[in-house]
Parts: sequence; structure tokens; C-alpha cells
Amino acid sequence: MPPPHERHDYTTDNVGSPTNPMAFLGQDYQKLLHKSLSGNELYIDELFPPNNSSIGTLDKEADLDYNNIVWKRPSELVSPRKPFFTVDGISRFDYKQGSKLGNCWFLASIGALTSTDEKTLLLKKDIINQVIPADQSFSNNYAGIFHFRFWRFGKWIDVVVDDLLPTVDGDLIFVGSKTANEFWPTLLEKAYAKVCGSYADLDGGFISEALMDFTGGVHMEFVLNEAPAHLWNIMNRAAKSQTLMGCGTYHGESREAVSSSGIVGGHAYTVTGVCKVMSKGNPVHLVRVLNPWGDTEWTEAWSDKSSLWDTVSKEDLKWRENLDNGEFWMSMEDFTKNFESLDICCLCPDFLDRSSGCHWKSQRNFGKWIAGTTAGGSMDNKGTFWKNPQFRVRIEELSEDCTHEEGAENVLVSLMQNHEKRNRSSQENYKIGFYIFKMRGESGKFSAEFFNDKTPVVVKSFEYLREVMEFFWLEPGEYLIVPCTENPGEKASFVLSIFSKHETHFEYIEETEEN
Repeated sequence: MPPPHERHDYTTDNVGSPTNPMAFLGQDYQKLLHKSLSGNELYIDELFPPNNSSIGTLDKEADLDYNNIVWKRPSELVSPRKPFFTVDGISRFDYKQGSKLGNCWFLASIGALTSTDEKTLLLKKDIINQVIPADQSFSNNYAGIFHFRFWRFGKWIDVVVDDLLPTVDGDLIFVGSKTANEFWPTLLEKAYAKVCGSYADLDGGFISEALMDFTGGVHMEFVLNEAPAHLWNIMNRAAKSQTLMGCGTYHGESREAVSSSGIVGGHAYTVTGVCKVMSKGNPVHLVRVLNPWGDTEWTEAWSDKSSLWDTVSKEDLKWRENLDNGEFWMSMEDFTKNFESLDICCLCPDFLDRSSGCHWKSQRNFGKWIAGTTAGGSMDNKGTFWKNPQFRVRIEELSEDCTHEEGAENVLVSLMQNHEKRNRSSQENYKIGFYIFKMRGESGKFSAEFFNDKTPVVVKSFEYLREVMEFFWLEPGEYLIVPCTENPGEKASFVLSIFSKHETHFEYIEETEEN
């Protein structure tokens, strides 16, 4: 029997949709809030308790004495002042990274989520309110309980936390706020730590992971030393739409070593904006980047104190901010030299097409690789490859509302694996990838013979990542997508998503009796 498969479209109100998230671990926020208010007691989360099990096992370099940890509520930390959930709204400059945890990837994602100005605030407001529900406070209906929402492996979840926070000598151990009595960043981190199993499970990761968990949309990765010539134009259009952008640097000789130009090696950053200025009569494309540390900035061309700002017009000077806040400008050329990769996550990739009338379509299927039946491994495993789950895709002709530029991509395929374990650090990813084959009207699940002389039109190379994606051009027609692990017999659930600016029909191929 084939594994259960489920197709998921983004417009439904089913459990796990944006409008009807699943209660994580079965904890219903409204019921727990009502119970605490009725009993006139502050909530204590029994499933993420205020003890060392929720801290987890930190790296020895963290040098944390667990015996000195005291869990305190915000009112105890800022007395006699009052604690606030937010102070003057939510901003990328509100938080500062703690010294005991290497979760810059998560904090850079928070920066992307909250990276707004007057022009983009309305665009990102829906995303912010989805992750950080409004109307939470320490005054109105306060009961020591808060909640946040994340997208996890194809479904939205609602995560409840109490506001007991780990401290040593009265100071927060992990993320804090630059405004001492503002607590949304600390509580957001606690909720994500609960989802991942513990605070220690947040140590080390890829910014794309949290960006996906904040949007539930599409993820695009660009390797910057192979960046297309028009990448700045893509970033410019992305910055004007509902997107989150982050980037990562090359690993240095030691962990998070700082170069002479102020760039931290092996570190995640947020892309917070792009602009074009005129310098000495020539256009210069700039990228604005934020270090989640809240300090340590780029010091070369177009940095805060760079003399190049003296060569631009008064109008272009509005972009310059000479502040020691971790945010800086650099040229697109320097950006692609100093950073290894760029990640863009968005609700919908419409911004990729210059035509405003073109709307990309998205579909998603859930599946499983089951040892002995549907975990067939890569094409190197000729006897078992055909057993992998197979998906049929039919791509229609491009509509008149969409344009196609030479060399531009029209399809994005994403494959995400999920081992369904609670603790993130215990989930060792398999090497995953996928193949796409051209079809000619065949039906039913394809046997081993079908693949003997078939050459795939797209091969996504295998990587030890939670999610792999490929962006490419496909002519209208019928195709077969085969997602797989590199080795046969490796068991995991997966989410296969396809995004296309064509009308697309995407379905799982049921196994027939003949097979």
C-alpha cells in the first residue's frame, strides 16, 4: 500500500492553516488563559517547565552554571517599572543577542520579520501579526501566558509559553531587549525554543529555516559567487513586497571571527533594504545589512563613516545612518564578495515577474519515505529508485498577463524533510534531492524499466539539509517529479511544494495493482 499523501492548498481554513493553526502539544491558548484568569493565578507551562530540562545541554563554551539559574517573570526583572510586551511597536533594533547561545540564524530571521519602514510596514504587518499575535500585554487580561505562531513542515501551529525567564544574577541568559522593560523578543525566543525542544536546540542553524517558519511560503536561495547579473533588481522588487531576506558569510578560521573590514565569519545577517544612489554621476547599487549582535559593522566602502557618502546628492543622503546599531550599507559588488548566500522567503513569489498582472500559483503535497516500500534512494540504486513516491506535473502555456525574459525561471520546487522528532538537535538530516523527468502522456506509477534509459531534465543535487530547492525553466508539458533520499531505506516524512507562474496541475501518482 502507498503511504498516505495529502494535498494542501493555501486558501483552506483546515486545521494547520494560517487562520486556524494547530494547538502545539494540544495546548489551547484561549482555554489556558481563561483557566488562569478564572483561578486568579499566573500560568506555569508544564510542557516547557521553568527548569534545566528546558535549557537543554549547552556547549561547554557557554560556561553556564546551571545551579545559578533562577526563573523570573518580567515584573520581577524590571521592578519598580512596569513590563511591556512592546514599547513603541516592534522593530529590528529592539533586541540583543545573549552570550550563551549561538542562535544568530534565528535572530537574523527576527530582524527580517521586523525590518520595516513607512513604506514596508503595511506589507509586513500581516506576517508580523501572524507570528506575533496582537493584543498581548502585561496589563489587560494578564495571566503570565503568551502565544506565538510558526509554520512547521506544512502546517501553522500556535505555541503557548509562560513568561518565566531564565536568569543569572538578575540578568537574562539569552535574548534580551535594548529597552529593558520590553519583552516580546525574549518571549518569542522562548516559544521557538519550546518548538525546537530546548534553548540548546537553537544553537547553530540556517537562517532559511526560521525564515520559512515565519512565513510558510516559498524559499529561494542564491549562491552569491554564482549570482545572476540581475540579482539586485530581484532584491529591489523583493524589498517592495511581502518578503523576508537574510544572508550568511563564509566560515572563517575560527568560529565567528571578525575580519579587518568588520564582517563576522560563519554568521547570519539580515538584509534590511536596497537602494540606488548617484555617486559622481554614476549609479551605485547598495544593500543594507544588519548584524543581529546589534553592533560590529562593515567599515569599508559605503559604511557609516565612508567618505563616499560625500559624493552623493542631498536627496540620497537620506539613506545614510551613522549609528552604532549593527546596520550598514555596502555596494552590491562588496555584498556578493563578502557573503556566501542570500535567502529570500515570501508568501508568494509574484515579485519575480516584472508584470504586475502575473500571479504565481502554489501547491503542496505531503508524503513519506517508508523503509522497504517507498524509500528507494537515488538513481544510483537502479533496483529500488522507482519505488520512491512519484508526482505528476502538467504545466500549461503562459498566460498573456505574464512575461518571459530570456534565461528567467518559471518554476520553483522545494523538498523539505521532517523526522517528526521533538528535539531539533537530534534530527540528523538525510541527504535529500529530487529528479524531474519529461513525460509523454504515460499513466500510472512508473516501474524500474521506465527509468532505465531516462535522463532527467532537472537534478537537484543531494544535500544534508532540512530543505532543498531548485529554481529553473520548464517548457509547458507533462513532467514527473521523484523526491528521494540519497540512500534507500531511510525513513522520513516530507513536504514537496511547487511554485509556478503557469497554471499547474500537481498530483501524487497512486500505485496500481500491476506495480
